[in-house]
Amino acid sequence: MSRILLAGESWISQATHFKGFDSFTSVTFHSGADAFIASAKRQGLDVEQLYAHDVPTKFPRTVEAMNEFDVIILSDIGANSFVLPPETWLGGRPSDNPLINLCEWVRSGGGLMMAGGYLSFQGFQARANFARSPLADVLPVSMLDCDDRVEAPQGARPVVALPGHEIGAAWSGNAPDLLGYNKVEAKAGAQVVATVGGDVLIATSEVGEGRSLVWTSDIGPHWCPEEFLAWSGFDGVVAAMLRWLGAGR
Repeated sequence: MSRILLAGESWISQATHFKGFDSFTSVTFHSGADAFIASAKRQGLDVEQLYAHDVPTKFPRTVEAMNEFDVIILSDIGANSFVLPPETWLGGRPSDNPLINLCEWVRSGGGLMMAGGYLSFQGFQARANFARSPLADVLPVSMLDCDDRVEAPQGARPVVALPGHEIGAAWSGNAPDLLGYNKVEAKAGAQVVATVGGDVLIATSEVGEGRSLVWTSDIGPHWCPEEFLAWSGFDGVVAAMLRWLGAGR
């Protein structure tokens, strides 16, 4: 059975509650990947989620460890979480750079997907900071060196650009509007399968023996609204992206 790892797409929120003279704080945990994981499951694909707070210590850091997986997805988690494990950040000691090794893993046959979000590509205030990371060499798109978010509360229409592509062929009917995405530019030789607001939504590329893919919007709210997640074609597109990358082959 194929193994698919999704790193990120979770967060912890702290709120302060003021009640007259007194106040207190509360902490809540959230995952934005539940609908995506359930969609893949309905298509016979199991996705393992590594929560964002566990990435610095538990993300596979070597090619050998990455070889346990067929597909690796990075979603809404910035480069710092990969390059600053505790031994380096707190202990000042050298450590493996998993972003360098992730590129080697892709070139040797792995399937890499980056999904959009506030901490994907460059993201909010460019804090995701992948444009100057090793991953810039293996993704099918070039990233902006600035805050690359496109907020579209009025809605941005997704359109299939390559219906003959394996992923484009899985797109059934008209999808609901998306509410935002990360703006990127397709590299020469990449295949732009779908667009949103005239920009890249899905792009793919062959990288050595492996493959890489981007989905520039969220895989859950807010950019990917509930209406999109409930769209009858969502399961097919999710499965097609994962299978194109190597899941289930």
